[in-house]
Amino acid sequence: MNKIIRWQPRNEMLSLRDAMDRLFEDSWVSNRAWDNLPAAWVEPTLDVYETADNVVVKAALPGVKAEDVDITIKGNYLALSGESKEETATQDKNYLRRETRVGSFSRAVQLPDGLQTDKADAKFENGMLTVTFPKAEQVKPKKIQVKAAETNGHSKN
Repeated sequence: MNKIIRWQPRNEMLSLRDAMDRLFEDSWVSNRAWDNLPAAWVEPTLDVYETADNVVVKAALPGVKAEDVDITIKGNYLALSGESKEETATQDKNYLRRETRVGSFSRAVQLPDGLQTDKADAKFENGMLTVTFPKAEQVKPKKIQVKAAETNGHSKN
């Protein structure tokens, strides 16, 4: 004999979380479908550091030519932008995997106060852009000599 179970619609309703999980699982595309597409350009990685006299910004821009990079300074912000161009003779190649980044990129970083941005120097070598900003004299660290206090013409030791 079969047991009859009362239908309860509430038990069949999905929670929002379950519905979103199911949506992402059902619409997920395997990595294999994307293997033949060029990788999207992401923001270039930056290293920003300071020395006693300068603030230096280094950006990794592999595959980019120096003439395809724009550097803009507005206030305390340094903006880097440019484009990595795709090689033209790709029609005869059957890529098994393609991760070369192509396309436009941009990145902005806030600089500290007290830099002489009008005296900035930019160099591009082996895919690394190095922009050096000299510090203004008033923000450079200054060393102060410590002297022993004198009492009655004799120094204390």
